[in-house]
Amino acid sequence: MFSSVIPYKNQKYSELKQECKETKKLFEDPEFPATNKSLFYSKPPPGIVEWKRPMEISGEPHLFVEGISAHDLNQGTLGNCWFVAACSCLALKRELWQKVIPDWKEQEWDATYAGIFHFRFWIFGEWVDVVVDDRLPTINGELIYCHSKLNNEFWSALLEKAYAKLSGCYESLDGGNTGDAVVDFTGAVSETIDLVAGKYATDLSQQLKLFDDLLKAYERGGIISCSIKASPAEIEARMDCGLVKGHAYSVTAVRKARLGHGLMAYFKTEKAFLIRMRNPWGKTEWNGAWSDSSEQWQKVGSIEREAMDITVEDDGEFWMAFDDWCTYFTDVDVCRIINTSLLSLDKTWYEAFYLGSWSRHTEPLHNRCGGCLNHKQTFLQNPQYLFDVTKDLDEVLISLQQRDMKIHRSVGQGENLTMGFVIFQVELNRKYRMHDLVTQDNVGTSMYINARTVFMRTVLYKGRYVIIPTTFTPGVLGDFMLRVYTDVNSDCRELIVDKPLVRCWSSFMGYPQTVTQIYVHGAEGLENQDSSGGADPYVIINCEGKSVRSTVQKDTLDPEFNTRAIFYRKKPRKPITVQVWNSNVVQDQFLGQVVLAASLTDPREPQKLQLRKRGPQMADEMPGTVSLKVVTSRELTAM
Repeated sequence: MFSSVIPYKNQKYSELKQECKETKKLFEDPEFPATNKSLFYSKPPPGIVEWKRPMEISGEPHLFVEGISAHDLNQGTLGNCWFVAACSCLALKRELWQKVIPDWKEQEWDATYAGIFHFRFWIFGEWVDVVVDDRLPTINGELIYCHSKLNNEFWSALLEKAYAKLSGCYESLDGGNTGDAVVDFTGAVSETIDLVAGKYATDLSQQLKLFDDLLKAYERGGIISCSIKASPAEIEARMDCGLVKGHAYSVTAVRKARLGHGLMAYFKTEKAFLIRMRNPWGKTEWNGAWSDSSEQWQKVGSIEREAMDITVEDDGEFWMAFDDWCTYFTDVDVCRIINTSLLSLDKTWYEAFYLGSWSRHTEPLHNRCGGCLNHKQTFLQNPQYLFDVTKDLDEVLISLQQRDMKIHRSVGQGENLTMGFVIFQVELNRKYRMHDLVTQDNVGTSMYINARTVFMRTVLYKGRYVIIPTTFTPGVLGDFMLRVYTDVNSDCRELIVDKPLVRCWSSFMGYPQTVTQIYVHGAEGLENQDSSGGADPYVIINCEGKSVRSTVQKDTLDPEFNTRAIFYRKKPRKPITVQVWNSNVVQDQFLGQVVLAASLTDPREPQKLQLRKRGPQMADEMPGTVSLKVVTSRELTAM
């Protein structure tokens, strides 16, 4: 995730700074000039703007004054509370902001000052280094956008300018998502939680689970933000409780606070579930239970209050009871820093990372923009990614992100695409693209939403799966980034080839004439095979010298194999066999088999076939049956 750094617009900070020192001129950025074009595309600022350098605003400018803090930031006239909230979260994580603000000591005002600064953002899988000059927009000598409480501290204003440059102009930052900015600061994986749809305010078990999830995310370095849905007329309207609708808050702490005083507090089990937030305005706080001057704080001892850093002032930071928080807030963004380091002692994940596109082709069958499952005729034309779950049960995280569209707002095209993805469990030996939905098992569908990122966390059984990322409507073009995280390596890869390639020796070895998909559901009534009165059965499907083996089902006489296999058959007259075996330490034991004739029917429902022992006559019947679904198709090309 933290790979080499790409200079934005090929502007290299060290070279430009050296050039300024040699010419003894302060840097003026030609790619983001001090003009109205860099400020707005439709709505001008409320006054006459004058661009000033920090030393024209303050007699002693600094990047940081007494370090970096979430309390440094105040929102300006832009509606970019989402960005300021993300900056507040970033300021709490030293190891993260030092990646966004590199060489921060060297960038301080000193003898090498040249009016040039640089910042780094994680953009679509790459760290991008963005250079800016330090000319900042002011009205009446005051900064009009994001600024620090102290008039001689400028890290937040310069960081905002670099982000505005990436987005085309300052006005493009008017309206956005805190989670998106956090991802751009960190490369994190963003998950959006709808508190209303999840009924977290009324379902106590769901509420407690959410608190534990957020506490775990916070303690592991994750970044959390929240907001309250609002109609256009309600944006930034203050509620009677002090909260602001349509406004992004950064979560600065999640805590179980001990109730009680002195040593007795440590022997009590009663705790308050609390969450702390900060308003990017630097003022206007919650005034209900557990607010700064609330009587609830009398239940907490002085040692605990000191540990929680309680301050009684209108600084924009406040605590709330978690149940109140679930009642008032509607949306949460949880950004997790996924640990992929093989050297780490903590929980690590394997990451599969792909950049792809929804694209058109002159040959319609090769289009990769087929739309969602509502469009079954074109759905399978979308990009397809195969991965394996090799543990019996594994948690899988999937993140689908599209390119940021803010840069296109000036031409009226800044809206996100509506997108999502579907997960299918497929045949264990599948290695070509899917062309049929009838026999595949849909095990998960994400929400379809016009958000920059769609996230899913799911638990999957051992097997092979295909992810199909799509736009909601066919024919919509765009770029996407797919990230898949599993506990062990999933061997994730894109499925590009439609069918087995025709090679020079294929005329001698034979061409595939038909495709046969076998689905073995399970077996019933097998004979006891061990002292415990059970068996450890598994199934093997054999076709033209190739075989697929299921996992072993432990201690059962009625196993569910749920095993799929697909064969591109060159000799469709040769039979297919399905064998059931019992797993033993010394030698596996054959239980029986079903021989499928060359002329297969095309059933859509499982058929129960009797298992038979192997033998010259194959006449000895075994107690037990196996349920099979067999689908024969001669369609070898894309739909």
